Amino acid sequence: MPIDYRVDHEKRLVHATAREDLTDQDVFGYQYEVWSREDVVGYDELVDMTDVEHIEVPSSGRLKELVQLAAGMDLPNTPTKFAIVAPDRLSYDLARFFQAYRQIDPRSTKQVEVFKTLPEALDWLGAETRPEAR
Repeated sequence: MPIDYRVDHEKRLVHATAREDLTDQDVFGYQYEVWSREDVVGYDELVDMTDVEHIEVPSSGRLKELVQLAAGMDLPNTPTKFAIVAPDRLSYDLARFFQAYRQIDPRSTKQVEVFKTLPEALDWLGAETRPEAR
């Protein structure tokens, strides 16, 4: 899967890095694998798309389906943050669509923000350095 992730339990942060060719199957797989884990419920999230070389653009229906899945996995009444690093135009635009759909899903408790650089995202999350796996 071209999405690797590390969990920093001390910072309560999941840091995912997407790479190479990214498909909606990869993103759905990541969502199921990571966010069905009980030990990360209520954690903040960082997805870095800097190393993605090609994105298989999902249909708007598939994007909405992903949002519905993700919002359904949020812990009710527990706001968290989700930073997406999307340096190129396509990844940035897709991330902004995801952000917009997330904002209108009433089950969503994650505040989604999109950034062009990793330092900006880490600053917004309040994480000074890259999280290390634990």
